[in-house]
Amino acid sequence: MAYGDKLLLDTQRPILILLHMRTNSGLFRRDRASIVRNGVIVLCLLLCACGKGGQDQRRNGTPEAGFRIVRATAVPIATELPGRVSALRSAEVRPQISGVIVKRLFAEGSFVRQGQPLYQIDPSLYRAAADQAAANLASAQAQASAAQARADRYRPLAAEQAIAQQDYTDAAAAARAARAVIAQNRAALNTAQINLRFTTVPAPITGRIGRSLFTEGALVTSNQADPLAVIAMLDPIFVDIQESSSDMLRLRRQMAAGGAAPLAAEVRLKLDDGSDYDYAGTVEFSEVTVEPSTGTVTMRARFPNPQGLLLPGMFVRAAFARSQATNAFLVPQVAVTRDAKGNARVYIVGPGNKAVARQIAAEHTRGADWIVTAGLRNGDRVITQGLGKVKDGQAIRPVPETAPQQPRVGEQAGGRSGGSPGKAN
Repeated sequence: MAYGDKLLLDTQRPILILLHMRTNSGLFRRDRASIVRNGVIVLCLLLCACGKGGQDQRRNGTPEAGFRIVRATAVPIATELPGRVSALRSAEVRPQISGVIVKRLFAEGSFVRQGQPLYQIDPSLYRAAADQAAANLASAQAQASAAQARADRYRPLAAEQAIAQQDYTDAAAAARAARAVIAQNRAALNTAQINLRFTTVPAPITGRIGRSLFTEGALVTSNQADPLAVIAMLDPIFVDIQESSSDMLRLRRQMAAGGAAPLAAEVRLKLDDGSDYDYAGTVEFSEVTVEPSTGTVTMRARFPNPQGLLLPGMFVRAAFARSQATNAFLVPQVAVTRDAKGNARVYIVGPGNKAVARQIAAEHTRGADWIVTAGLRNGDRVITQGLGKVKDGQAIRPVPETAPQQPRVGEQAGGRSGGSPGKAN
């Protein structure tokens, strides 16, 4: 049965029922009040039938689609990249002489200051060497005094030709040689004193010291591979961020073309457990070379670390905005779809209220929106609601996305459109 025939039958059914009731039961009376009352009943039944037909028409009619009008604006483009924490300063504590450690002078994990004694190496041999150097210096000084006195006596005698001129020359040379021996022994004494001072190993920088890799009684040498301990300065602290060279080139091209403007990068961190770091950092510099093995460029950001939460070697995620798109559109993520090749597209309300598919460039997000840098124009009406019923070129009934939606058939309160259960129509 065709839809129009069914609608006509549903419309005529109440009239047929009333005629049947009049013929068999005499329900209608000839008085004026009864005729009016029965007419009202017929009118109500006709309206119900017409309402049902209208709902059926809406069910099979033009779909409704909510849209949002987009406007171009300047949008910061945020980037999230992997990073690794490194100390602001890091120094290995190493011995500069050979000997046996007799005492450790610090608590592991404590805060130490530059010049603070950390280890004591047995100083016996180095103290003896210093004493010997001091004695050699005293002997050289005595010999130099005698040689200088001899040269002083020979000077007037040589002038009077009482002695040979060569004798005076030899005496003067011996005095100068004695003075050179003094200088050599003084240098040897200084070396011995420095080595004696090296028996106490100091902290090279101020910071927090780690565990001691050597204990009392261990023999250490000046050319050993392992340090005695490591000191790191943790407040402030660095985060080394890795960025691919291709992304950096694309950003620089956008800036050169005027599609993006540089920003002072404020960096935010996300820790391994997913929490956000409380303090913001700033980008200090970017490397001038590309790492050959990874094809990345390292940027270094500086962060305050008063609580010592960031530790060297920790992996983090760094989010920052290095540039802003000067002519971009914010489009809800639910409005953007992608094809099999990954190309992004949206549906807009085209001429004649028809849906038109438009390919766009959407590479970054901000919150719940895509940042669209190409493919849209000011005033475009982007479809954000009812996308499941929309196809390219299909006629639609556009409404603003903030407008209340019309209830669909079968969703009214009580669900009465299907009739009462258990009763035949």
